Amino acid sequence: MKKILSGIIFFAGALMLSGMSPVTDPLEGGAVKWMTFEEAVEKSKTEKRKIFIDVYTNWCGWCKVMDKNTFSDPEVAKLLNEHFYPVKFNAEQTEDVVFKGVTYKFIPYGNSGTHQLAAALLNNQLSYPTVVLVEEDFKSVSPVAGYRKADEVHKILTYFAFDHFKKGPNALQEFEKVYKSPYATGK
Repeated sequence: MKKILSGIIFFAGALMLSGMSPVTDPLEGGAVKWMTFEEAVEKSKTEKRKIFIDVYTNWCGWCKVMDKNTFSDPEVAKLLNEHFYPVKFNAEQTEDVVFKGVTYKFIPYGNSGTHQLAAALLNNQLSYPTVVLVEEDFKSVSPVAGYRKADEVHKILTYFAFDHFKKGPNALQEFEKVYKSPYATGK
């Protein structure tokens, strides 16, 4: 028993020394220049851009995988930084957010709770990770639930950033005919 306990303590110490932290601040570091929701709204007052919101929780394993594998991808980061205000939004944050005259609050329940803005952005379909695409006028909100690889996110971002989704009932089919993936082999 002592050997098992000392092994666990050694492993935990090695993780701490190696810099691996179980909870990191997703707004720090990385290729994407993440901002808060409030910062994105403020910036959109002077320069209109679509907003991309990554709704996550600290305990969500797939959220962490998406941070590591998808948002660190140079092609995804470039699209996010150049065509969107990229936002990280913790669905369990406790700070109030005032948006369009409405104060959104954290609602505690069970062992944690949910922020009202996260629930509104996700149409009360609380699933993590979910990315939310918001038009410049804040009228259209499109949540996309689930883990997505870099190539999938790149395609979604391109479709939304360049307004392909506004081109009629066959917009997606037409877009897929012309979309050039930077991930295709032999590029």
